[in-house]
Amino acid sequence: MPLHRRLPKRGFTNAPFKKEFSTINVSDLAKFEKGSKVGPQELVDSGVIRKLATHGLRVLGDGEVDRALHVSAHHFTKGAREKITKAGGTVEVISL
Repeated sequence: MPLHRRLPKRGFTNAPFKKEFSTINVSDLAKFEKGSKVGPQELVDSGVIRKLATHGLRVLGDGEVDRALHVSAHHFTKGAREKITKAGGTVEVISL
């Protein structure tokens, strides 16, 4: 057995401080009708996400949105924020 496998492994781990978000893409918002309010609870009810993670909801900018929606989440990427507002919608950042 080599020495590097016999010695105990030590080092830094970030596991206790890890933040977990439920993530969706902008393209996932196409399930909702024009002008509707979309929040974490509406996403769980519609089945887009299974459950809300401990640190909230994060909206990523992959895809396109073609309707004006009022989206509320805990974090938005810059691209997601631009795509939602460009389509005529509004963005609301909520805190935990």
